[in-house]
Amino acid sequence: MTAKKKAAPKKSATAAAAKPNRAPVPKPTPTLTPTPVISARANFPIVGIGASAGGLAAFEAFFSAMPIEGEAGAGMAYVIVQHLAPDHKSMLAELIRRYTRMQVLEVESNMVVEPNCVYIIPPGFDMAFLNGALQLLEPDLPRGHRCPVDFFFRSLAQDLHERAIGIVLSGTGSDGTQGIRAIKAEGGMVIAQNVESTQYDGMPRSATNTGLVDFVLPPAEMPAQLIAYVSHAFGLERSVHPSGLRVDEALKKIFVLLRAQVGHDFSQYKPNTIVRRVERRMAVQQIEQVADYVQYLRKNPPELDALFSDLLIGVTNFFRDPESFKALQEEAIVRMLSGKAPGSSVRVWVPGCSTGEEAYSIAILLQERMEALKTNFKLTVFATDIDNRAIPQARAGVYPASIAADISPERLARFFTEQEGPGFFQINKVIRDILVFSVQDVIKDPPFSRLDLISCRNLLIYMGPELHKKLIPLFQYALNPGGILFLGNSESIGDHADLFAPLNRAAKLFQRRDDGAPQRISLPRILPAMARNGTAPRSAEVDAPDTGVQLRVLTERALLQNFAPVGALINERGDILYLHGRTGEYLEPAPGEAGVSLNILKMARQGLRPGLSAALHKAVATGEPVVHGRVPIKTHGDFSYVNLEIRPVSSGNPKQPLFLIIFAPALASRTVDASVSSVDAPLPAGTDERAKDMNARIAAMTQELRDKDEFLQSTTEQLETSNEELKSANEEMQSINEEMQSTNEELETSKEELQSVNEELSTVNAELQGKLLDLSQANNDMNNLLAGTGVGTIFVNHQLLIQRFTPAITQVINLIAADVGRPVGHIASNLVNYTQLVEDIQLVLDTLVPKEIEVETKLGKWFALRIRPYRTLENVIDGAVITFFDITEMKNVREALRETESLRRLAALMTHSRDAILVQDLVGKILSWNPCASRMYGWTEAEALTMNIRELIPKSGREEALAVLREMSRAGELQPYRMERIAKDGRIVPVSMTASALINDAGDVYAIATTERVAS
Repeated sequence: MTAKKKAAPKKSATAAAAKPNRAPVPKPTPTLTPTPVISARANFPIVGIGASAGGLAAFEAFFSAMPIEGEAGAGMAYVIVQHLAPDHKSMLAELIRRYTRMQVLEVESNMVVEPNCVYIIPPGFDMAFLNGALQLLEPDLPRGHRCPVDFFFRSLAQDLHERAIGIVLSGTGSDGTQGIRAIKAEGGMVIAQNVESTQYDGMPRSATNTGLVDFVLPPAEMPAQLIAYVSHAFGLERSVHPSGLRVDEALKKIFVLLRAQVGHDFSQYKPNTIVRRVERRMAVQQIEQVADYVQYLRKNPPELDALFSDLLIGVTNFFRDPESFKALQEEAIVRMLSGKAPGSSVRVWVPGCSTGEEAYSIAILLQERMEALKTNFKLTVFATDIDNRAIPQARAGVYPASIAADISPERLARFFTEQEGPGFFQINKVIRDILVFSVQDVIKDPPFSRLDLISCRNLLIYMGPELHKKLIPLFQYALNPGGILFLGNSESIGDHADLFAPLNRAAKLFQRRDDGAPQRISLPRILPAMARNGTAPRSAEVDAPDTGVQLRVLTERALLQNFAPVGALINERGDILYLHGRTGEYLEPAPGEAGVSLNILKMARQGLRPGLSAALHKAVATGEPVVHGRVPIKTHGDFSYVNLEIRPVSSGNPKQPLFLIIFAPALASRTVDASVSSVDAPLPAGTDERAKDMNARIAAMTQELRDKDEFLQSTTEQLETSNEELKSANEEMQSINEEMQSTNEELETSKEELQSVNEELSTVNAELQGKLLDLSQANNDMNNLLAGTGVGTIFVNHQLLIQRFTPAITQVINLIAADVGRPVGHIASNLVNYTQLVEDIQLVLDTLVPKEIEVETKLGKWFALRIRPYRTLENVIDGAVITFFDITEMKNVREALRETESLRRLAALMTHSRDAILVQDLVGKILSWNPCASRMYGWTEAEALTMNIRELIPKSGREEALAVLREMSRAGELQPYRMERIAKDGRIVPVSMTASALINDAGDVYAIATTERVAS
């Protein structure tokens, strides 16, 4: 990835003053090597934390779980790379400060990293780590294609190596996946959030699927594991010779266990590489001594698989080392395909392919070159690796979106398809069909053969000298003559300069030599068994007697072998299809398959090629036989002459013409005579033999010059034709390129528009989701409100069809859920003496005047029926609302109030009356007693209410008075009547009394009221 560096802003005085002092440096752990090397790099680990959507909750859990004992941060620095909107100010620093005691700083360019601090990437930048400082870079990719986590993780791995630690938290897409590969390749440690604790599991899931993650944990458990790993990896001393066990002995035991478990031998790999991987696994398992780790491996086979996985980690990217791939494209592939005939095979081998990026890169270059040549080849790229987990991933060809940093936008659009899931691309099927992936151990398994290119990059650097001596000759054997070997920047052919010639030393491109002595390599798996005398076993068919051959066949065979001329059948390009006779005097065929490595023009001996090329060009152009005499050819160290005859041969396919070339030796005498006769003027008398010989040689050289002129003319014509074809092809390619650029611009515009529309739709969707939640809450509130009020409600439309109703309506009208949509008039009601509901609803709809009446149900309950128009928010009448309010209690209260009012009036009358007013029941018990009665008779109201009217009547007139009252109860009213009463003090009071009967609702007399006044 290339990025334009932003000018470093000046640090503020506040930020400078706030920078903490460097914490004490932990003592580095001794390595397993006898003489550890002290590194000049930063001597404290740096933790890169990558996150996207849902990352804030993960940050909170992570930093809240940091231990508070001692110094916060445990001597590490934490760098947060979060996907932030470039046009909004980030509040992440303020939020992180709430959860940690460490100092939290937003990064400024060239800010030096200190331990026990948290650094946060600012919006709108990519960030890298270089020489202990953070650098801010302007992004070179559009928003949506950037992978800032991968970018930072890669730089962290390149600078800190084993002290780089990567953590991948919640987020969408696959950012961070490629970065953790770089960290693991350098011996660092990786943690990913488990998907159960994430809000968005895209980034952690993609990282975990690589199989490279050391720990999969929720954020709250990460700090403890992180501190434990760092303390064992960098803070504690381990004995390198426990119990007298030497390091090499421990490694040998580990090699034995690995070979028994996975079947691969690492004993010839470089010890330093093995030691670093073993140390890292010991730190992960928190094992301090190598002897204990050997025992742990024996008891835990899964740890052997984990160690094997660590040993196989390779650094691979698309078009890694762009300058080297550019040289491969412009020098090696152009050279390799230029001599290939259309339809021929092109075979490439990529050992140690890992997840396939390099193999796909070479396939893309081959496809581009083949399309540029406008021809077809049988392209095959064999990609192999010993990691059986990487091969299925490579075969699928699915990679995270971060590969956009390594691939040009044109190639990404042309050879990749974006997956439906976010953050992934897949290689197009056209490229995938070129590759053949398989599991292979290059050390012990047979190689591929007849190869044009071997790309073995960054594999030899892990292997020792013995493996180098074995593999370089093996590669030379597997390549075709002139085949190309492509190595990594840190690799070379070593002492095998006799096998390969440098094609481009800077790009590590080498071409197979064919002039050296043949190499002896051990290939027991692919070469047939040799006989004891050193010769190959002969087929049984060779020794079988041929007893059925006819005499005519024998005669024709003998004539052809002894008297027929030497010839070759070729196509119009000069590729040899068949050879007849002994052609060794004229051709020098190289070993290889006919049609792939045999071309008559390339194999013609010295002196023959100019005349042969001119004659062939003339025969192809005219389609007529061509005879060319006295063509010089060098054989056995001297020049002789041969007569050429080229005849067209009908093959039945006019698109593929064939030609037969006949070689016939020219006699020397005839050549000399012809040479002498070619001189125009006769020799003067006295010319000696030396002059004759000189004239003959001049004539021969003149003829040779004519032949060269013809060859030059033919070559010039071919060149002009090729130039015209190339010019035409170039114009077509330019036109196609312009169309593709136009199409690409349109697609980019459409993509930007779609992204904009997608963002707008996402915003609208979020708003609609919010409104939907609000609406759902309001609907729930309304339903509970209507149900809680107990008001029966029916909503009907203009056709009086029921739309909705509340549960309380069932007390009045028998409704069920299935009645929605039925006419309201079809539903039976429990109302008494009310049948005009439909007419009243229609009247309200017609007049828009609400109506309210009181109705009674069969159970004796009273309801206030209200009919109102249903108005929408736009003030449109869309039906009617019928509500039934239960007024039974209100009705009862109203009746009670009416009775109370009557009693109140009566009580006022009795209180203020100047006559004594008494109420007695039919047996004479006093029910009411007013104040005037108390003044007249002396008894208080309380005393009187306990008495019977008999006690107020003298005994002498008691029966008569009671008889009068009984008569009055039947008559209902008594005219003024004189009688006597007994006062409390015993005196007799004469009174004039008026009596009235009190009648209940049933018409029965239930009491008698009397009005008494003192008689004068």
